[in-house]
Amino acid sequence: RLSLMDDAFMAKCFEDNITCTELVISIILDRKDIRVKCVHTQHQLKNLQGRSAILDIFAEDEDGKVYDIEIQKAKEGATPKRARYYSSLMDANITEPGDDFEKLRESYVIFITETDVLKNGKAIYHIERYIEEVSERFNDGAHIIYVNGENRDGSPLGLLMQDLRCSDPDRMNYKELSERTRYFKEDKEGMKRMGSVIDELIQEGKMEGLKEGKLEAAQSTACKLLKSGKFSVKEIAEYVSLPVEEIE
Repeated sequence: RLSLMDDAFMAKCFEDNITCTELVISIILDRKDIRVKCVHTQHQLKNLQGRSAILDIFAEDEDGKVYDIEIQKAKEGATPKRARYYSSLMDANITEPGDDFEKLRESYVIFITETDVLKNGKAIYHIERYIEEVSERFNDGAHIIYVNGENRDGSPLGLLMQDLRCSDPDRMNYKELSERTRYFKEDKEGMKRMGSVIDELIQEGKMEGLKEGKLEAAQSTACKLLKSGKFSVKEIAEYVSLPVEEIE
């Protein structure tokens, strides 16, 4: 049931895959002249003085433009300030000491979200800096784009969103994505390569289940202590390591 909207599966499918990455960027930017030079998934951007980040898909084209494509199922992961931070980290990581600022490369941070997180009913949102007094673009070369994963309008972008959420390669619209998905789901070698990812997902599920089990146990103990009437809310909260508000 995994689709390209699932982080682990997406990372494997796009890993070093120029063809699929070029397809996605070309459709989102509505351009046919983009030629991707290199692709890295789960690409780390380091910040020695603050928070680092791991990008879902980092790509560079032959013109030197750089792209960060983030697949977000949870709306909390696609906040405007996260987009701003990722954009700034990309700038910091593609410059060298002494570089001329005018040579700073054009960058794109692209959030593909499962739902319409900006809530304006648009298929795609282009965020640019403007000079308010004259209503002109600031032209600093930094671009942020939000793509609404709910879009099903039959356009190339809408067909792409269908493919990203589709788990069956036979029902995909784009051959490049269909073949890549089929390789990891049906081909013996591809399934073997996907094995480590599946093991990772299973382990994550076990850890999540363990956390939920501990929480349920703590809540059950808190209920018993409350019923006894012998302990204050604060004492119970400290004993079971839960917030006072939850005990109340």
